[in-house]
Amino acid sequence: MKAGSGDQGSPPCFLRFPRPVRVVSGAEAELKCVVLGEPPPTVVWEKGGQQLAASERLSFPADGAEHGLLLSGALPTDAGVYVCRARNAVGEAYAAAAVTVLEPPAPEPEPQPAEHPLPPPRSGEGAPVFLTGPRSQWVLRGEEVVLTCQVGGIPEPTLYWEKDGMALDEVWDSSHFVLEPGRAAGGPGTSLALRILAARLPDSGVYVCHARNAHGHAQAGALLQVHQPPESPPEDPEEAPAPVVEPLKCAPKTFWVNEGKHAKFRCYVMGKPEPEIEWHWEGRPLLPDRRRLMYRDRDGGFVLKVLYCQAKDRGLYVCAARNSAGQTLSAVQLHVKEPRLRFTRPLQDVEGREHGIAVLECKVPNSRIPTAWFREDQRLLPCRKYEQIEEGTVRRLIIHRLKADDDGVYLCEMRGRVRTVANVTVKGPILKRLPRKLDVLEGENAVLLVETREAGVEGRWSRDGEELPATCQSSSGHMHALVLPGVTREEAGEVTFSLGNSRTTTLLRVKCVKHNPPGPPVLAEMFKGHKNTVLLTWKPPEPPPETPFIYRLERQEVGSEDWIQCFSIEKAGAVEVPGDCVPSEGDYRFRVCTVSEHGRSPHVVFHGSAHLVPTARLVAGLEDVQVYDGEDAVFSLDLSTIIQGTWFLNGEELKVNKPEGQVEPGALRYRMEQKGLQHRLILQAVKHEDSGALVGFSCPGVQDSAALTIQESPVHILSPQDKVSLTFTTSERVVLTCELSRVDFPATWYKDGQKVEESESLVVKMDGRRHRLILPEAEVRDSGEFECRTEGVSAFFSVTVQDPPVHIVDPQEHVFVHAITSECVMLTCEVDREDAPVRWYKDGQEVEESDFVVLENEGPHHRLVLPAAQPPDGGEFQCVAGEERAYFTVTITDVSSWIVYPSGKVYVAAVRLERVVLTCELCRPWAEVRWTKDGEEVVESPALLLQKEDTVRRLVLPAVQLEDSGEYLCEIDDESASFTVTVTEPPVRIIYPRDEVTLIAVSLECVVLMCELSREDAPVRWYKDGLEVEESEALVLESDGRYRRLVLPAAQPADGGEFVCDVGDDSAFFTVTVTAPPERIVHPAARSLDLQFGAPGRVELRCEVAPAGSQVRWYKDGLEVEVSDALQLGAEGPARILTLPHAQPEDAGEYVCETRDEAVTFNVSLAELPVQFLAPEAAPSPLCVAPGEPVLLSCELSRASAPVFWSHNGRPVQEGQGLELQAEGPRRVLCIRAADLTHAGVYTCQTGTAPEAPSLSFTVQVAEPPPVKLLSELTPLTVHEGDDATFQCEVSPPDAEVTWLRNGAVVTPGPQLEIARSGSSHSLTVRGCKLEDSGTVTARAGSTVTSARLHVRETELLFLRRLQDVRAQEGQDVCLEVETGRVGAAGAVRWLRGGEPLPLDSRLALAQDGHVHRLFIHGVVLADQGTYGCESHHDRTLARLSVRPRQLRVLQPLEDVTVIEGGNATFQLRLSQEGVIGEWARGGVRLQPGPKCHIHAEGHTHRLALSGLGLADSGCVSFTVDSLRCAARLTVREVPVTIVQGPQDLEVTEGDTATFECELSQALADVTWEKDRRALTPSPRLRLQALGTRRLLQLRRCSSSDAGTYSCVVGTAQAGPVRLIVRERTVSVLSELQSVRAREGDGATFECTVSETETTGRWELRGRPLKPEGRVRIRQEGKKHILVLSELRVEDAGEVRFQAGPAQSLALLEVEALPLQICRRPPREKTVLAGRRAVLEVTVSRSRGHVCWLREGVELCPGDKYEMRSHGPTHSLVIHNVRPEDQGTYCCQAGQDSANTCLLVEGD
Repeated sequence: MKAGSGDQGSPPCFLRFPRPVRVVSGAEAELKCVVLGEPPPTVVWEKGGQQLAASERLSFPADGAEHGLLLSGALPTDAGVYVCRARNAVGEAYAAAAVTVLEPPAPEPEPQPAEHPLPPPRSGEGAPVFLTGPRSQWVLRGEEVVLTCQVGGIPEPTLYWEKDGMALDEVWDSSHFVLEPGRAAGGPGTSLALRILAARLPDSGVYVCHARNAHGHAQAGALLQVHQPPESPPEDPEEAPAPVVEPLKCAPKTFWVNEGKHAKFRCYVMGKPEPEIEWHWEGRPLLPDRRRLMYRDRDGGFVLKVLYCQAKDRGLYVCAARNSAGQTLSAVQLHVKEPRLRFTRPLQDVEGREHGIAVLECKVPNSRIPTAWFREDQRLLPCRKYEQIEEGTVRRLIIHRLKADDDGVYLCEMRGRVRTVANVTVKGPILKRLPRKLDVLEGENAVLLVETREAGVEGRWSRDGEELPATCQSSSGHMHALVLPGVTREEAGEVTFSLGNSRTTTLLRVKCVKHNPPGPPVLAEMFKGHKNTVLLTWKPPEPPPETPFIYRLERQEVGSEDWIQCFSIEKAGAVEVPGDCVPSEGDYRFRVCTVSEHGRSPHVVFHGSAHLVPTARLVAGLEDVQVYDGEDAVFSLDLSTIIQGTWFLNGEELKVNKPEGQVEPGALRYRMEQKGLQHRLILQAVKHEDSGALVGFSCPGVQDSAALTIQESPVHILSPQDKVSLTFTTSERVVLTCELSRVDFPATWYKDGQKVEESESLVVKMDGRRHRLILPEAEVRDSGEFECRTEGVSAFFSVTVQDPPVHIVDPQEHVFVHAITSECVMLTCEVDREDAPVRWYKDGQEVEESDFVVLENEGPHHRLVLPAAQPPDGGEFQCVAGEERAYFTVTITDVSSWIVYPSGKVYVAAVRLERVVLTCELCRPWAEVRWTKDGEEVVESPALLLQKEDTVRRLVLPAVQLEDSGEYLCEIDDESASFTVTVTEPPVRIIYPRDEVTLIAVSLECVVLMCELSREDAPVRWYKDGLEVEESEALVLESDGRYRRLVLPAAQPADGGEFVCDVGDDSAFFTVTVTAPPERIVHPAARSLDLQFGAPGRVELRCEVAPAGSQVRWYKDGLEVEVSDALQLGAEGPARILTLPHAQPEDAGEYVCETRDEAVTFNVSLAELPVQFLAPEAAPSPLCVAPGEPVLLSCELSRASAPVFWSHNGRPVQEGQGLELQAEGPRRVLCIRAADLTHAGVYTCQTGTAPEAPSLSFTVQVAEPPPVKLLSELTPLTVHEGDDATFQCEVSPPDAEVTWLRNGAVVTPGPQLEIARSGSSHSLTVRGCKLEDSGTVTARAGSTVTSARLHVRETELLFLRRLQDVRAQEGQDVCLEVETGRVGAAGAVRWLRGGEPLPLDSRLALAQDGHVHRLFIHGVVLADQGTYGCESHHDRTLARLSVRPRQLRVLQPLEDVTVIEGGNATFQLRLSQEGVIGEWARGGVRLQPGPKCHIHAEGHTHRLALSGLGLADSGCVSFTVDSLRCAARLTVREVPVTIVQGPQDLEVTEGDTATFECELSQALADVTWEKDRRALTPSPRLRLQALGTRRLLQLRRCSSSDAGTYSCVVGTAQAGPVRLIVRERTVSVLSELQSVRAREGDGATFECTVSETETTGRWELRGRPLKPEGRVRIRQEGKKHILVLSELRVEDAGEVRFQAGPAQSLALLEVEALPLQICRRPPREKTVLAGRRAVLEVTVSRSRGHVCWLREGVELCPGDKYEMRSHGPTHSLVIHNVRPEDQGTYCCQAGQDSANTCLLVEGD
C-alpha cells in the first residue's frame, strides 16, 4: 500500500525573499521573509557560516509564516550577508540578503555669519551631500529661470542635471538651457546652476540634480511650472518645421458618453520647438479643476479627461498646438446620453468651512428606489461622519467635521448607474488639496502640490508620521511642492501636508518595474549510477542572469501529478540523489529550474526515471499492549520513511494484499493500516485465550515485536454516562434503565441513599446487561434521586413526579359582560379537575368574598357573582387556575344613559363596494331605535340591512356606493349616536405581491414576474434598474384580466437586476439574479459588533465569507481603506482579515466588511491605558536646599494629556508667590523660583481627584547655605576621536559659581565647548574631540580646585566592505578589495596570507584609493591558493582564494571495496596535479574528518579511510574537485550469525506453558526449532516468536505428549538438545459451593474455587450436565468457576454438582413458587353469532401454570364442545358451534385469581 502524495508533506518554499538593506550606523536594520512548508519548517539565521543567537541587539520576530531578523543599533561590523535557512522533514531551502552599514551623513550646516566660513561636511572622504538643493518655481512664459544646487563631498563629486528622467542633451529642444559650474562664494562644496533662458510652456517639469563620486550618489529635485501670461509678446525665433498632429482626421469627430461616465481625449503633437498645448471648450480656454484633468502620459501624448460627464459638459472640445512656426487644431464634439430614469432634483454644488458640515440633497422618482453615495470612486457607507437620510423621495448626505481631504466630487447613484454629481468645496487654509492617491513607477519622480489661502506660510511635509527632509520641499507664494526624485519602494506610504490644524493626505504607491525571469539551465542529463542512486548534471543558462540566482531541483513519483522540491544549490554541475532523499519506494522523475529575485525560469525535465528505495529506521517502536477482554488491541510503530512492511502474528505472516482477515477460521480477526510513516495492526475483539500472542513487524532495515496481554474487563456502566433528570405526572409509568458492560452482573437500586424494596408499586428487573426499576403508577411521593450501584460505580436518576397541570375548559376566549345598575352579574369558569385551586382577580387585585361579591364552587365549576351590580363594580376580572387565566370585562351602565356605545361622533371612511357596518350598543336589550340618513329615516333593503342582536343595533351596507356617503343617526328618545360615512373610489393596488420578491434563476431558464391588480383596466409600467423596459424577443409583456406579467423566455446573466411594476399609486419590486451565487458573510453571525481593544496594541478584524472566493471591501468611517504598514489586509481560505499591527487611539472608529450582498460592522474603540508615573519610579529622597535657591520638582506620566493636581502639606498649590506649574508633554514640573522656609514640606502630585488615583510625593527641606565645597572630583577621560567628552563635578551649595579652565586658559562656551549646570552638578562638554584637544581640564569653585586629564584616541579603522571569497583559474589576475570606514594613513592596513605577512613577490601589488584598499595578484598559480586577510589595528577580514588548475585528470581511479560489518575500508586515487583540494562524499553527503573518517592528501595522492562500518554505510563513495568526479562502490556484508546463549532444560506442570529461549548474535536471522530431531511448525498451541536477537518457542497447555528433547538450529549452528519434562497436575477444592434459596423468576449464582487455574470443570443440576445456553451462564475467572441460573422455575430445584478432575463440590437449589395471577384478562362481555366459534383467552404470570374454566360455576371438561389450549403462560377456551343456550357467564380460575366474561349469542 502506498501513501498518497498528500501525506508526504512539502519542503520549505520562500514566498517572499529577504531584500538587501542599507542603513546608517546606529540605525535599525530588519530583514523579512515568508516561507511555507508542511510540516512547518524550522527557521534559523546565519552569517559567515555560523548560526546566529538572540541577544540584546539581535532578535528574530516571527508571525505565522513570516520570519524576520531585527538588528538594533547597527554597527559597521554587522555588515555582511545574512542567510535564512528553513528545514523540515521533507527538505531544506535558504535565501540570503546583504546588510550594508554606512557612516551617518554630515549634518546640514547652519547659517553662519560671513566672517565664519562653513566647515566642510566631513573631515575625511565621504559620499556627496547636498548643502543647498534646487527650489521649485512658478514662473510666466518668457521669464528666466535659475535652478542652483550646492554639493559637498570628497573627492569632489560630479554634477549633472536631468529633466523628467532624461539627460538635458536628450531633451528635444534644449538650446536655451545653460549650465554654469562653479563654487559658492566663501563656502565649501561644488555648485552647478541650470539657467533656462526665456522659459516656454514645455519647459514645465521636474528637474533633478545628480551628484556622484567614488563613495556614493545623491540627488535632489525641484518642480518648474511655466504659465501662460495674460498677453504674451510674439516670439520670432528661427524658422523650424511646422508641427504635425497625429492622428489628423476630418474634424470635428463625434464622441458619445453615458451620463456619469468619464470622457478621455488624447492629442499627440510633434514639432520643433516643442509645441505648446491649450484646451478649449465652446471657444473658451479650459483650466484644470476637480472634474477636468490635464496631463501628459508616458508616451508623450496630451490628455484631457472629463470626469462624471453631465449634460452641461456637452459641446466642442479643441486641442490647440502652436510654436513659433505655426499652429494646428484638433476638435471633437462630445454628446452626453441621458438615461430615461432621471433624478427629479439633481445635486447642487455646495461649500463648507473646515470643521463644519456640508449637506448634499437630491430627489429620486420613486421613494422605494435605493441609492448609494460615492466620493469620486469610493463608496460611502452610513456612519458618524457620513450621515445618510432617506425621507420619501428625498436623499440627503450630511458630511460632518469637514476636512481639506473632504473637498472633491460627490455622486448619488440609483440602480443602473444613473448618477447625479456635485462638487463640495471646503473653505480653509488649504485651497488645493493632494490627490487621493498617487501611483509612480519605481525610479520615476514623484511630485505633490498644495495651494494655500495665504502666501508665505510654513507648512510641514511628513511620510507615515516622520518629517521629510527640507531638501525635497519648496514653497513660493501660495504654492508648496514636494519633489521626490527617483522614488524607491521604501519611500511608499502616506504623505501628509499639515498647516496648523488643517491637513491633506495622499497615498504614495510605488509600483515595481517588471523584470524578465532568468533563463532555464541547459544540457540536463541523468546518469543511473550504482544501486539506489542517480546522478544529475546540467550547465548554467545562456546568457547567464544579471542578478544572483540558484538552482531548484524537484522530483515527481511516476503516476503522480505533484512535483516536490528536493533542495536548492548555487552552482551548476553534478548532483547525486540517493534513495534517502525520497519518502517512499518508487520510480522518480526529476526537473530543474533557475530562480532569482526576478522570478523563476521554465522547468527542464531530465530524460527518463530512476527507481529509488529509502532506507528506513525505527522512530517509535512497538510496545506491549494490555487490553480488556472484548476490546480491540492496537499495535503501531513509526518509521523514518514511507515504506511497505510485513506484520506477523504468532509467527504467521499476514498477507499484505489483504488488509483485513483472520488468522484461521473462527480465530482472531485483524486489520492492517498504513498512514504516511505510521503502520498499525488492529486485533479486533480479542478474547481471554488470545493473551500472550506475539506481534512482529519487519521491513528492510527494521524488525520489531511486542506481546499482547488480556485482562478480565471490569464492570462499568454503558448508559447512562451522566446524571439523568426525568419529570413525570402522577399515574404515569416510570421505567429507569441502567446498562452494564457485563451480562447478568448484579446491581442494587437505592432511593435517596436508602436501598429500595420491591413491592407492587416498585418492581426491579434484570435482563442481561440491563437493570430496570419500574414504578407502574407514579405518585408525587415517588420523587427523589435513584441510584443503580454496582462494583463501585453508580448511575444516577433524578425523578420528579408532579400533579398534571390544571386547564381552563371554559371560557376559551375573552368574555365581555354588559349590565345596568342593580342587575345580577355572574361570571363562570370551568376547569378540568374538581380539586384544582382557583383564584379571582379584579383589575390586578385578588378578590375577597363579601356581601357585594360572592364566590361559589361546584365540582369543576367556579363562579363569581355580583348580586346587585353598581357602575364602580365594572372592570377586568381574571379567573386564575395554575398557569392559565380566563378574562372577563364587565361594564355596568347607569340607566340614565340608553346608548352605551358610541359615546362620541364616529367617522367612517370606505371605498366603493366595501362592506360598512355601523354599530350602536344599548343598555337594555329590548329598547327600540330609529336610524336616519341626512335627516330622513332609512328604509331597509338588500343594499341596507338593519340588524338587532341582544343590546347591539347595526346598520349594514353590504356593498357601499358613492351615493351612500352622508350622516347616519341611531336615535332613541332624546339620545342619538352620529356616524359620518365618506365613500371614495378605491385606488389601484397591487394585490400580489405585497412584499419585494427575490428570484434566483440559472441561465436560459424562463423567468416570469407576475402582478395581480385590484382593477382590470389599470395601466401598468415595467422598469428595470430604473429604466422603462421595451418589449422584445427576450422580454415579453402580458396582460390577463387583473394579472400583468413580464416574461424572460431565456434569462441571461445580464438580465438580472431590479424590476418594478408601477401602477401609479403602488409598486411591486422584483429582484432577479441569474446564476450569480450570493456572496454572504457566514461569520460573525451578528451584523454589528462592538469591540474594545487597548492602545497601543494589535487589532484583528476577521470575517468568513461564502463562497470562499468572494471579494470584500473594507471601509473605515465610510471611506474605503488603503493598505499600508499600519493597516494590512489578508485572506486565509474563506477568511478575510483586517489587521492593525500597532493600533493607536486615532484608529478607533467604524469598520465595515462588505461583500456584494452583505456587510458586517465592527465598532472599534481603543481605550488608553490608565495613567501611571514613569519617572521617578519611586518617591525621591528628601531635597535639601538653601534659602533663595530655586527648586524644581519633576515627574513623567505615561500619557501627555493627563491632568495632575499639586498639593503642599495637604493643601492645593496656587500659582504665584514664587510658585510656577509647568507641563512639557508627559513631564509635569513644579518650580520654586527662590526657596524660603515657608516652602519647606511635602509636595504631592496626583493624577486624578479620586482618592485611589496614583500620586508621587516630594519632601523639600530649606536650610542655611553651607560654605562652597567640592562634593565630587573630576575624573580623567579617554575618548575616541570624534566622540564627545563630558567632565562633571558636584559643588555645594548648588548655586555656587564654577569656573572651567582648559590647559590653564578660561573656557569660553561655544559650538565645541558647552558648559551646563543641573542642580549641584556642573559639567563641561567637549564636542567632536580631536587629537589636539588632549590636555588638562580644571574646575574652580571658590577656593577649591579639581583637575583631570583628557586623552583623545585615534578613531578605529573598521572595514565597511569585507573581503569576499574568490575563485580563479590558474594564470588569471585576481583583485582582493576592502573598504574602510575612514581614509587611513599609508600602512594603516596590512595584508596577510595564511596568517603571515605577504612574501616579497613581483606578482603582488598593493593599492589604496581613498577608503578602498586593493591587493592585486598577477598570474595566480596553485601555490597562491589559501586564506588571505586584511587587518588594521582594530578590525580584520578574511577570504579564501581558490585556484582551479588548467587541466586535471585521474591517474589512478577509485576501486570498489567490500568489507565485513564492523571492519575498515580505504579508498585512494591519484590526480595529475599536486595541491588539489577536493571533497569526499558518501551517498551524496559530504564527509567531514572525525573518529571514524580520516581524510589525507599527499602530493598527487588522496586517501579516505573509514572505520567501524555498518550495513547502512553501504553506498557510493565519491571524490569531487571542481568539475572532476570519481566514484566507487562500498559494500558492507553481514557478520555470520552465531548462537550466543542456548535454551535450558524445563520442567512444567500439565496444562501450563513451557517457553524455550535462544539468543543470537544478530536480530535479522531465521531459526528452526526441532523436537526429537523433527522440525516444528506453528499451531494454536505452539508459537514461534522473534524479539530482537531473542528467539522463543512457546508450548501452551502442555500435556504428557509434549515431553521430549528440543533444539534450536540457525545456519550451521545448533543449540541443544534440551529436555522438557511434563508432570501430572493435582486439583483440590479450596472454596465449596453454597446452597441457594430463591423465588420463582429470580436468579441463582453458584461459585466454586479450585487450587489450579488451568482447570476445566463440569456442572450438573439434578444429575443432568449443564451447558451455557438460554437461562444458564457458565464462566471461569482464574481459579474461580461460576454458574448463573436466571428466571428460575419450580422444577429447577435440586442438587447442583461441580466436578474438576477428581475433585467435586455439592450444593442444593431451593425454588419458592410464586402465586399464580392473571396478567391479561378476557373482555367482560363478548358477543358472537350463532353457529360460530367463541374463543376466551387469558395470560397468567408464569408458564405451565394450571387454570380451570367454569360456566355458571360448573367446571368445564374438554370435548367436542369445549376445547382447552395452553401455550406458555397463555390459556384459551374454545367453544365450538355456539348456540343461544351457550349464553352465560364463563370464569377462568388461576390459583386464587379469577376472570369472568359474559357471553352473548345473536341469531337463531
